[in-house]
Amino acid sequence: MDQTDRDLDDHYDVLIIGAGISGIDAAYHLQKSRPGTRFVMIERMPDFGGTWRTHKFPGIRSDSDLFTFGFKWKPWTGLPIAKADQILSYLDEALDENDLRRHIRYSTDLLSASWSYDTQNWTVTLRCGDDETPVTLTCKFLWMCAGYYNHNDAYTPEWPGMAQFGGTIVHPQTWPNDLDHAGKKVVVIGSGATAATIIPAMTKTAAHVTMLQRSPTYFFPKPMIDEFGETLRALELSDDMYHDIMRRKFLFESKNTVRRSREEPKALAAELIGAAAKYLGEGFDVATHFTPRYRPWRQRIAMIPDGDLFVAIRDGKASVVTNKIEKFTKTGILLETGKQLEADIIVTATGFNLNVLGDIAFDVDGIPLDLSQSVTHRGVMFTGLPNLVSVFGYLRSSWTLRADLVSDYVCRMLTYMDEKGVRSVVPVVPEQDQDMKISPWIDPENFNAGYVMRSLDILPRQGDRQPWVMTQDYFSDRETMPAADLGDGTLVYR
Repeated sequence: MDQTDRDLDDHYDVLIIGAGISGIDAAYHLQKSRPGTRFVMIERMPDFGGTWRTHKFPGIRSDSDLFTFGFKWKPWTGLPIAKADQILSYLDEALDENDLRRHIRYSTDLLSASWSYDTQNWTVTLRCGDDETPVTLTCKFLWMCAGYYNHNDAYTPEWPGMAQFGGTIVHPQTWPNDLDHAGKKVVVIGSGATAATIIPAMTKTAAHVTMLQRSPTYFFPKPMIDEFGETLRALELSDDMYHDIMRRKFLFESKNTVRRSREEPKALAAELIGAAAKYLGEGFDVATHFTPRYRPWRQRIAMIPDGDLFVAIRDGKASVVTNKIEKFTKTGILLETGKQLEADIIVTATGFNLNVLGDIAFDVDGIPLDLSQSVTHRGVMFTGLPNLVSVFGYLRSSWTLRADLVSDYVCRMLTYMDEKGVRSVVPVVPEQDQDMKISPWIDPENFNAGYVMRSLDILPRQGDRQPWVMTQDYFSDRETMPAADLGDGTLVYR
């Protein structure tokens, strides 16, 4: 029987929300570490994969290496940067190899969740398929793996004159399957990882593609063929050994880059800008278009394989304009300088809106939860919210690195609760930590990407000491999370 046809049971030990890379990782760990746990993954889409299934824009690929973005428990043996279809194939194999597909219920949307201390259970309301009649069930534990952005509501600023434009305006998040850009003049607004992916892909058939940015971004051009990896391949290592060594290599490089962004930001910036200049050639105005005003890693550095964005610009298939938009016109965009950019298609690669725990309505004993008033516990749990854990990955490192740490941590917590004979757990700030400084979920001085800054008012808070900090540091977390004392008094069990 197909998963979409199976009925849901009335009760589960664990309900996993989302069948993307985080949800699949959670299911793997539950099945391996806690084989008696009754769990189900619910996925609002009709298939697995999350972002890699919903995003359809040209050239869609990872912007971090698959040796760290892939699972620790399933070797990646391809090139470091992978396209969406390759990532979906990898996830498909992971489901089959570990018999996880039977746990998924597709086209099932979580609408609300209500916790009762009397019953020590969550009661959740679901919409299944096209049936408008809600379904309810109970579970002991909620594991939120819904990602970090709103799939239904992309972020597009409102510019004057948008309604006058006679061509097509499209956001990458809602890319139409029938959009034909062959022979068209295209303007891509934005210069993040999405824009850097779309532009070289569209230049293959478009008449010309212009990247319009308000201010420059750092890019990291990297060869698709990794020489060290090719040397390893020649040694005929097992897939596990090859994956482990390459994973260590990319982790070391990542750690070194983040360290340098703190300790020698000017030198690192000079290297990144110098790499752009080398690709773009003598005479290109790198100072205007590829010299950011911020230090490296205050925003995500997009990896561009074989420098393909720079190559497209150097070869004249694409161009870059650094300016602000005055208004849209019938034939394109008028800039503040008075220059007009002609366009048949305008792509608003302007980012996305964060979601908070899947944007679900939660209440505890009938009282609605305001998550912005909660304090995080290791970036996994939240004060005032019992028996709920959430996966929010790294912004500088691969998302899955944190998902894997969270999975181990949660399975250890569930086992600890079984051993203690308790049914619920909730973080509570103890008296000795009541004086700590409360800060935003992400420190803007540390990371200030637009999608984070726009959502700080709805995100949880963090303290100034563990376990009340969202570190965003894999190399710290991989030491502290496995060693965390589950009985230190900051988690209250009943």
